[in-house]
Amino acid sequence: MELIKVDIEKPPEMNFILGQTHFIKSVEDLYEAIATTVPQAKFGIAFCEASGVCLIRSEGNDEKLKRLAVENANRIGAGHSFIVFLEGCYPINVLPAIKSLQEVCGIYCATSNPTKVLVAEERVGEETGRAIIGVVDGFKPKGVEGDRDIQMRKEMLRKIGYKR
Repeated sequence: MELIKVDIEKPPEMNFILGQTHFIKSVEDLYEAIATTVPQAKFGIAFCEASGVCLIRSEGNDEKLKRLAVENANRIGAGHSFIVFLEGCYPINVLPAIKSLQEVCGIYCATSNPTKVLVAEERVGEETGRAIIGVVDGFKPKGVEGDRDIQMRKEMLRKIGYKR
């Protein structure tokens, strides 16, 4: 088994969600969950099939974001994984709807940070399987927040409308 580090390639401020699901209809269900939760959001989705023809399935309402999702899904290449790129909303807006889908098994991360996906690859004869082992989301802490940091956090949450 080989361990591989895959960088998520995206614009610096763009949010994405990386998860695991288990069924071909996932790509359409993810589309509906996002579109009905935040209708004005732009997004692209890619899903890696793990059996049969093993295709990367894609959906979305923005071609640029669909291409970005497909390119990243192709580099990750882990069966039953999905990736969603978002504009016009944050992951917090759509995660409850995504997590409520019957076929979604879990979420690895939802972030705009620089992210690396740790993938294990195993070859069995002619076949290759890949699994997401985990993610490196951003950077390690540089300290503990103080009074000034607390005030800045509170101001930022109010500025973007998440607190009153």
